[in-house]
Amino acid sequence: MGTTHEHIVKRYDEELTRLTEEIVRMGEMAASQLTGAMDVLDRRDSRAAERIVGNDIEIDRLEGEVSHDVVRLLALRQPMARDLREILAALRIASDIERIGDYASNAAKRSIALNEFPVVAQSRGLSAIAGLAAQMLRDVLAAYRTRDAQAALAVRARDAELDAQYTSLFRELLTYMAEDPRSISPSIHLMFIAKNIERIGDHATNIAEEVVYLHEGEDIRHDPKIKGGAV
Repeated sequence: MGTTHEHIVKRYDEELTRLTEEIVRMGEMAASQLTGAMDVLDRRDSRAAERIVGNDIEIDRLEGEVSHDVVRLLALRQPMARDLREILAALRIASDIERIGDYASNAAKRSIALNEFPVVAQSRGLSAIAGLAAQMLRDVLAAYRTRDAQAALAVRARDAELDAQYTSLFRELLTYMAEDPRSISPSIHLMFIAKNIERIGDHATNIAEEVVYLHEGEDIRHDPKIKGGAV
């Protein structure tokens, strides 16, 4: 009986590890989507942008696999306490990553529309915001893999910097539009792309909060006081 129980526990742990790696792989794909979207925007390459938009299907497929694996884990073992947190967090993180993929795809779509207009100098400001968002995502995936709550809180704290950069670019674009009405259409596309990136930062923050939830069993989603200090 003991051997059977140990076998079930071992199998469950292996399934949980596989689920984590599946989610990390999904997140890495989303980060690559964002980086690629910014690359095709800089190169004004509409054909490559269309490929990035098409790649979003793979992220959606992986989210479906994660949901399927969660059902299998629930059937394998009726989880309690920490185990249940692992499974709930996996579902929510996969959902956040799927949304990140959507936003990266939307940015690539906007870059195609942007290519119909002359280059807007302010588009270079997107690179800094996108770079920060992509790094936040990669760092929080590493924190999730190692269940590092402190690293997750550090990612959460950086969302304020991303928001400040987004607000600065938004105001710059408004000024540019007021000075040159011909820039209104391309500037609006840039604003939408910037907003997509800002939302990616929000979802990376959500994932960071899930990692803290995993580690501590504490929901900090609505607690602005916790910004990278001790858990």
